[in-house]
Amino acid sequence: MTKIAIIIPSRLSAQRLPNKPLKLINNKEMILHVYNLALKAKIGEVLVATPDKEIADVIKSHGGKAVITNNNHKTGTDRIFEVFQNELDKKSDIIINLQGDMPNLDSSAIRDLAKHMKLNKCDIGTLASQIGDQKEIIDPDICKVVTEKDIKINRYSKALDFYRVSKKKNNFIYHHIGIYAFTKEALMRYVSLDRTKLEVKRNLEQMRALENEMKINVGYINSYPLSVDTELDLIKIKKIMENK
Repeated sequence: MTKIAIIIPSRLSAQRLPNKPLKLINNKEMILHVYNLALKAKIGEVLVATPDKEIADVIKSHGGKAVITNNNHKTGTDRIFEVFQNELDKKSDIIINLQGDMPNLDSSAIRDLAKHMKLNKCDIGTLASQIGDQKEIIDPDICKVVTEKDIKINRYSKALDFYRVSKKKNNFIYHHIGIYAFTKEALMRYVSLDRTKLEVKRNLEQMRALENEMKINVGYINSYPLSVDTELDLIKIKKIMENK
């Protein structure tokens, strides 16, 4: 039986929106919304990886599991690996890195990604949705992914590139969603690699995998989960979730 773990990296020191994980939506902390949707997926153990006691206390006060991690990690994936190595004893076969700032992600998307990873067709799996309009294509706050084939038709396809701003024209460009599923072997290899030039230049961790010829598959989802990075994003997500 495939053992799956969902690990949610979370910290208070986000530059654009400090204390982001503890912002309230419907009188509930954002990180708690994300933790609960991960539980709802019902695919394996769920843990929050954080260097901040305040975040851990919120999760633990609601019966959840949080692990206090090193404060000096350069990336969220490094934080994920610390929990995988020290807390899970490297026993999980698939590790899902779920970003802690997508409180309206549909749990079914996590289940679908886990199902694809069980097919052993890639090293890393992630998700994407349709680009809303031309403004999103040029918006540097939105990460775009280019795929080999049309994922609206094929459901999953190989990732060719990730970027925030580009003048290139591509046939299959999508709005990248902040969730990554690693095979056990892929995660161990990824953290052993040095940071690459494009990873640093674009501030996108996934470039390290592509530049080292790791295969990333991208799946399509119809829903449009909003990543909360700014105060404006927070206002938008509150309108969406509090008016349901």
